[in-house]
Amino acid sequence: MNLTKILSVVFFVIAIGLGYLLWKGVNDVVEEEKRIALLEAATIEKLEMLREAQLAYQAANGKYASSWDSLKMFIENGTIWLVQRTETTKLLDYGAEETTITYDTLGSVSVMDSLFNERKFPDFNIDLLPIVPGTGGKQFEFFADKVEKTGGYMVNVFEIRDPSPVNPERRANNNEKALRVGSRTDASTEGNWK
Repeated sequence: MNLTKILSVVFFVIAIGLGYLLWKGVNDVVEEEKRIALLEAATIEKLEMLREAQLAYQAANGKYASSWDSLKMFIENGTIWLVQRTETTKLLDYGAEETTITYDTLGSVSVMDSLFNERKFPDFNIDLLPIVPGTGGKQFEFFADKVEKTGGYMVNVFEIRDPSPVNPERRANNNEKALRVGSRTDASTEGNWK
């Protein structure tokens, strides 16, 4: 075997090794992005479920739940009243309209059956609801209070936030862009992922 053939074999082996390392580096980045996307989707789903529970709690109690324990007790034992609203509009003699609104309570349904039934969430486990996916057991941060708005009136607010985002972009500036629903300063129930 001459020197040219030996160098060709050596360079071929080096090229295969470098090609594998390049493929492995790109594949690792793609797999990590997929993992982050899956964990964020699971976190968003839980935040949406917690928002629905908070809205039901607020409708029943006039304020938002400030802790997981109070929200859990409401989900397990609370009821949602079924109310029918009927509007009747009557045309008056001088062209104006008079609208009469009546409310009729039809009954109630438990929060668990209404919001977290098996049809919507077949694998629902209430004990895992406050756990952030992919964090090894960390719970969402809960906040609920009243804030004063312009004009001096008080507004109920809540915020449920991911304390340790898996996405490096969301960890910047002390988790400033962490996934959350609600707001500590505004009467918003929207999530920041939209």
